Amino acid sequence: MTQPTQPTPPTPQPQPNPASLPTEAAKLGELLRAPGYLKTLLFCGLVGIPVSLAAFWFLAGLQELQRLVWVDLPQAAGFDSPPWWWPLPLLLVSGICVGLIVTHFPGAGGHIPASGLHPSGSGPAVLPGVILAAVFSLPLGATLGPEAPLIALGGGLAVALRHLTGTPETPMSTALLGAAGSAAAIAAIFGNPLIAAVLLMEIAGVGGPRLFAVMLPALLSSGIGSLVFTGFGRWTGLSTGNLKVNPGMEFPRLDFGDVVWSILIAVVISCAVHLIQHGGRLTAVHVAGRPLLVTTLCALAAGACAAAYALGTGLNPADVASSGQDTMGRLVADPHAWGVGALIAVLLCKGAAFSLCLGSLRGGPIFPSLFLGAAAGILCSPLPGLGVGAGLAAGMAAATVSALRLPVSTVILVVLVLGSTAMMPVAILSTVVAFVTAELLPPGPPVPPIGHTPRPAH
Repeated sequence: MTQPTQPTPPTPQPQPNPASLPTEAAKLGELLRAPGYLKTLLFCGLVGIPVSLAAFWFLAGLQELQRLVWVDLPQAAGFDSPPWWWPLPLLLVSGICVGLIVTHFPGAGGHIPASGLHPSGSGPAVLPGVILAAVFSLPLGATLGPEAPLIALGGGLAVALRHLTGTPETPMSTALLGAAGSAAAIAAIFGNPLIAAVLLMEIAGVGGPRLFAVMLPALLSSGIGSLVFTGFGRWTGLSTGNLKVNPGMEFPRLDFGDVVWSILIAVVISCAVHLIQHGGRLTAVHVAGRPLLVTTLCALAAGACAAAYALGTGLNPADVASSGQDTMGRLVADPHAWGVGALIAVLLCKGAAFSLCLGSLRGGPIFPSLFLGAAAGILCSPLPGLGVGAGLAAGMAAATVSALRLPVSTVILVVLVLGSTAMMPVAILSTVVAFVTAELLPPGPPVPPIGHTPRPAH
């Protein structure tokens, strides 16, 4: 009689030793338990207060100067609005002053906008040049935004405060303080501290445990910075600007036409923004060899673009000679008030001025890109099956991601601008399509440092 076989007992599995596994969670835990990181995190939270105060007064000062130059002075001279020739002397002065700053100050007045946004790696020695270059660029009519000078200001101040307190200087602490200071400085112009932290993390291009290492101080300092901006804005009555606009429409339900047109719009806008950036890089190449002369000529040419727009349309030259933040609010609030001719004119003139300013003056690319995308989206909105809301979302997403190459930040920015998630699917689709298109296009010439011109390849 056959004996029944006994079941084989299961082989015991070895228990993993957590200490022997180099997992991301274990690395993150080691990072958070490190005394140096916790001290740096605490200091990042504290440094958000003085950095935010400095950024508040910097932005408020820029706003007051812009109002003085473009509203108060024309009215004092007897004009209801700036005359067509108004940008010419302003941008002539801007070009001369910025040219002198980039040739005589450490850091050349900050990074050249045509090279894109960069995490702050500058020290306190370059801050005077960065601040002066921004003051002589943005209020006087440069077609640029304030985000790049704010990133440099926040990062430089944070590092300077580290030196004053005797905090140990390590590569990690410098990177964390730079990200935290920059996030605290730019938190206000977006009206939301989350986008400031996400933007800085995406610019830095970090991942894994290092992502969390940068994320925590950036979130902490941007939240504190937002509180400081809110409080001082109420106490002083001064404005620092806000990215959010009030669309003069209800967003309808998306349909098939919105989706199809958003793909085509994203491809076309991405190619157009690539041409603008290519022109900016070519401008930077010419500026590098003779900074003072060529910067002055480029700034004057940007002023001529604004003057031509005002002459041709009878509208305010500040629509072109500015970041576009205020004009975008009026455009989105009443898109039907702009005729086809005015939209085409502002796209051509502002696009040309943007390209010139990218390679010569100092500022950032976010606000002009958003405005150009909004104007292009509204211009395309009469297409059959495409609504104004979908056109706005697709246009702003495509233009912004093509200029920044930061897809996550772009989607958040568009949602914040429109104040609604109804158009988020179109924004995401346009962002992805435009991002892929921009990455497949040939890169432009490299942006050389001031005082150097690239040698032709043999």
